[in-house]
Amino acid sequence: MHTDLVAALDIGGTKIAGALVDGHGTIQKRAQRPTPAQEDGDTVMAAVTEVVRELTASPLWGRVDALGIGSAGPVDATAGTVSPVNVPGWRDYPLVRGVQEAAGGLPVELIGDGVAIAAAEHWHGAARGHDNALCMVVSTGVGGGLVLNGRLHPGPTGNAGHIGHISVDLDGDPCPCGSRGCVERIASGPNIARRALEGGWRPGPDGDTSAAAVADAARAGDPVAVASFERAAQALAAGIAATATLVEIDIAVVGGGVGKAGPVLLDPLRKALAAYATLSFARRLTVVPAQMGTDAGLVGAAAAALARKGDPTTAGV
Repeated sequence: MHTDLVAALDIGGTKIAGALVDGHGTIQKRAQRPTPAQEDGDTVMAAVTEVVRELTASPLWGRVDALGIGSAGPVDATAGTVSPVNVPGWRDYPLVRGVQEAAGGLPVELIGDGVAIAAAEHWHGAARGHDNALCMVVSTGVGGGLVLNGRLHPGPTGNAGHIGHISVDLDGDPCPCGSRGCVERIASGPNIARRALEGGWRPGPDGDTSAAAVADAARAGDPVAVASFERAAQALAAGIAATATLVEIDIAVVGGGVGKAGPVLLDPLRKALAAYATLSFARRLTVVPAQMGTDAGLVGAAAAALARKGDPTTAGV
């Protein structure tokens, strides 16, 4: 017997990935295009349409009965629109309508990319078996998603769990979102690198000024690089502790490019968390690295589509 398939899209500022995914979370077919992020909105949509059409051309397409989208946000699942910070041509852009047209009228489920990663990590990754979890992406931005009472909690518009825009520094730097002192403004990769450079860190002969290069320098003991990661870890810890205090999560999963820095980030993060998550019900919180890797967005978008259909294999998603 053939397992039902769903289509999944993972839309970010760098790439638009698509896949056909079965009820076990296994990817059966892939398609991908670069995101023309600096072009106008219709040009970006044309790239999305190309990905969808490549999927519809597959002989497997006849078994597909729903489509899930995980998109950089903010998203508005109620309106079916997206306004990704890093895709300026998309502001209240009617993404769901466009995808539905390209996919022949299939039902479409839209969630934020952080929510998608939470769905994937809860279904098959580091949060599996945990009823209350925060899953975070620490990369060019900082996003996240929540699992509460054993189910994905996207919130009314699909943005719940967006930890990157919790303010953890009341008089901190203005954030592009309009607030100030946000977790993202301190802990994202570009801000880790910016702070290290401002503090006097200098890249090696290759001129690499990325957060990964700062992480390498921190591993080698460079005090400015270490301090920048410690500051990022402190901001993340404050945001995680606030979340745990509010909704009683028992695990925080940290993924994304910066999340891959390993102990350089996670060691000071766990130490800072002990100082912030001090109430009895928050103290048992554990922090672990993500397991799902680059396919997390696709698998999570598929999980959302399966959950919309009431698929029993994703009952906990």
